[in-house]
Amino acid sequence: MGGTGPGWGPAGLWVTVALAWSAAVALAAEEPAEPCGADGWAQDAVPPGAAFVAAASYRGPGNDDTRSNKELPILLWWSGSLFPHFPGDTERIDCPRGSCLVTRSRRVARHRRTKALIFYGTDFRAYEAPLPRLPHQTWALFHEESPMNNYVLSHSPGIRLFNYTATFRRESDYPLTLQWLPGTAYLRAPAVSLAEKDAWRRKGYGPVLYMQSHCDVPSDRDRYVRELMKYIQVDSYGKCLHNRELPSERLRDTSTATTEDSEFMTFIARYKFHLALENAICDDYMTEKLWRPMHLGAVPVYRGSPAVRDWMPNNLSIILIDDFDSPQELAKYLDFLDKNGEEYLKYLEYKNAGGIKNQFLLESLEKREWGVNDMTLPNYLNGFECFICDKENTRVKEEQEHKKSHGKIPAPRPHIAQFKHMGCPMPTPGFGSVEDLSGGDSWKEMWLQDYWQSLDQGEALTAMIHRNESHQGRFWDYMHEIFLKRTRQH
Repeated sequence: MGGTGPGWGPAGLWVTVALAWSAAVALAAEEPAEPCGADGWAQDAVPPGAAFVAAASYRGPGNDDTRSNKELPILLWWSGSLFPHFPGDTERIDCPRGSCLVTRSRRVARHRRTKALIFYGTDFRAYEAPLPRLPHQTWALFHEESPMNNYVLSHSPGIRLFNYTATFRRESDYPLTLQWLPGTAYLRAPAVSLAEKDAWRRKGYGPVLYMQSHCDVPSDRDRYVRELMKYIQVDSYGKCLHNRELPSERLRDTSTATTEDSEFMTFIARYKFHLALENAICDDYMTEKLWRPMHLGAVPVYRGSPAVRDWMPNNLSIILIDDFDSPQELAKYLDFLDKNGEEYLKYLEYKNAGGIKNQFLLESLEKREWGVNDMTLPNYLNGFECFICDKENTRVKEEQEHKKSHGKIPAPRPHIAQFKHMGCPMPTPGFGSVEDLSGGDSWKEMWLQDYWQSLDQGEALTAMIHRNESHQGRFWDYMHEIFLKRTRQH
């Protein structure tokens, strides 16, 4: 099921984008400029307005770029809802290597100075991509959310549509791996005492908490938890596998649980273990489901990123579900820790002075240029925006040098995103194997189909870019061709 589309593979896409980008150097010299207004915008575009005069948002660290607005590269947030500036639709940003104009106005999509389009992965739809793809423009991807939101990006044909990426993977161009971890102080927050947790147990509460209201997800976590519940008491307060009520209507409000409300946090902190199962499995995809229990001093019982140990504060701070042969074996170990406080507390030693020993984690937090809930630092949207601005200003200079040298200096080579910038695996059942599932299993019908159809969509869009096509109907023609080819192969 991992075959390529009709005659086009990822390597072919690289060649096409490379040729297109190289051709842009000559194209820029040959094409007449579009008619522009006083500020350098196409006459049918919305003028920049007051946003350039006074802005109430982060505009970069500053530089000595003296170019006027009409001389700057333009970055278009194709996913306008993420535009990190207000109150207007356009802003000048001053980044380390030069300045850019950023906008969410799609009216400038085909402007010669519009050098990059920035897409939000959750919103990106292969059948709605802006085609034909212009040779002088790069595509940048921002996707900090779950792989399940868009499996197109987990296949090579999909991710290689983009030149630059900001994803949760450490290998991406602008990694967002620790987006849910404010810093080491968050991990060092004091835990509820073991005595209080044991008192909580004597009141009839279970040792294990499960708090999920998003059911039927690619990781199929409920299937595993349902089996675990046969062997140990799990208190489940969410909509998924619900078996216990929160003590007040206020705490039952979903918004309370998502804002780290103090009353809610106090309640769940009394549990010794939190089941922390991500909604999808992928290297470096780690969310608040992991970091929140550690903040509170509960022990996460985790399934998610296979590489999660790389980021842990020490060698004994979480329990990995996949280290156990079965839910029954896991339940036995949790019961052992529940009854042996000294062994349990070893999992919380990272909260002690000097307890965070992972230098990779410490260095990653130290060199991170954006902050989490920190108003003294830019957020990662602003950071990625400046990252792209710097890349495009560098590319503009290299193209100018290439042109002035009459070809003696090579044209800049395109940067193409790699599979490992997202590269999430096929979903597998939370418990058991695919062969064990019935033909009408809803998880099997939903997520396996979505995963492989997403591969087809990436290949269809790749084919359209190769052939410089833009009619949406052709996308579905390619999808049909790919389906027929795959059917013949299997």
